[in-house]
Amino acid sequence: MSMLYKELQPADLYMIRLPYSLSDYDRQLLTLFYQPLVGAESISLYLTLWADGEHNDKERWSHYQLMNVLGMPIGKIFQARLALEAIGLLRTWKKTMEDGSVFHYELAAPLDAESFLKDPLLSMFLLNKVGENAFKQLRNRFILSSNWNDGFTDVSRTFVDVFKPSTKMNNTVSYDEDFESKERKSSVPFYYNDFDFSLLQEGLSEQLVPKSAMTIEAKEVIAKLSFLYNLSPVEMQKVVILALDDDLHLSEARLKKACADYYKLTVSKVAPIIEKIEKKTVPSEPTGPLTKEGELIHYLETTPPISVLKDIANGKEPILADVQLANHFVTHFKMPVGVVNVLLQYVLLRTDMKLTKNYAEKIASHWMRKNVKTAKEAMELARNEHEQYVKWKNEGSPQKTYTKKPTREEKVPDWFYKKDGETKKSTGKNTNGIQNIDEERQKLLAELGMLKR
Repeated sequence: MSMLYKELQPADLYMIRLPYSLSDYDRQLLTLFYQPLVGAESISLYLTLWADGEHNDKERWSHYQLMNVLGMPIGKIFQARLALEAIGLLRTWKKTMEDGSVFHYELAAPLDAESFLKDPLLSMFLLNKVGENAFKQLRNRFILSSNWNDGFTDVSRTFVDVFKPSTKMNNTVSYDEDFESKERKSSVPFYYNDFDFSLLQEGLSEQLVPKSAMTIEAKEVIAKLSFLYNLSPVEMQKVVILALDDDLHLSEARLKKACADYYKLTVSKVAPIIEKIEKKTVPSEPTGPLTKEGELIHYLETTPPISVLKDIANGKEPILADVQLANHFVTHFKMPVGVVNVLLQYVLLRTDMKLTKNYAEKIASHWMRKNVKTAKEAMELARNEHEQYVKWKNEGSPQKTYTKKPTREEKVPDWFYKKDGETKKSTGKNTNGIQNIDEERQKLLAELGMLKR
């Protein structure tokens, strides 16, 4: 999780830009075509940004707000963002400031049904995810009926039929300015610079495959098919030869068919599968078995503070003042979520479930000066500085005199006594003392029994 905070923190701000208005048709495409590929969490993030962007594209929000709205930890939001960027639905710009980072998110419209289904990568990816029957149903749903205009004649007028130029022109129009484009993309962002086209063309003679056939469109399709079927440039030479038509041209349809036939004959009859690359630097779940303390640290690092407050209160909704204080630590002090969760646990259980603002801010200020970044570091510091924190607590509480009352030991979090599976030394001493007294008593009873006999 420490690597994640170098790229994205809950306190980082973001802005949203919608280059064009999205429609209900776009919502259908997102739900039916893109959601099986990137997952429901990524589409939820997209829809949330869409709603906020329509409200005000000049406003800035914190990522902590996204965590509360989506009910997801910052790690999952980061992974959802990466998936949207990879599929071509989101572009991200980052600006580093003195007090944090600001992100600028630009939402891209989904591809129309025809462009999506004709793209070799996306169509095969969707086929693998939903299965053949569901894929055919989706295709039929968006196929335009071919006989809708049977018996009709097109009587639409052209521009010159309705308008004519006028000779009275007092002002000239400038065409030099750059205007915002509303043009939508027609394909997924795919960069084919890694494909070795020089090696591909070395095995193709000019007489057999002229250079004019290797257009930009043909190169992009060749690179995509090579990636999809995991074929080398040498293998793609045979595909290109099979795809040439009588006029020595390479069309997209013939390249797709030739590559699919070559793959079935030489590699496998089973269609290739596209899998998502898992980022090792941002693990969303632990990869192996964890100790109790490891499970606790993972919980504190990946859970929103509001949920931690609710768990401490045995499932009861936290009061607004406690929620605002937790939000203040994240957004104003820019403390990592895991550190805030440790602070909430420690202060609540040390003060008999009362989240005292001054006491919590004093400890938070100390942790910020110590540059505490993870829940584990916060837990270690809380153990080491416990005596000092007790003094701070007593200094802030009014002095009262009590008549004879039994003293009550204050609660502390379970992790306070546990460090790498060992108990705290002071606790160990008390336990050993009680055990020694019991042993001495048993010895005395045994001796008394011998005397009576």
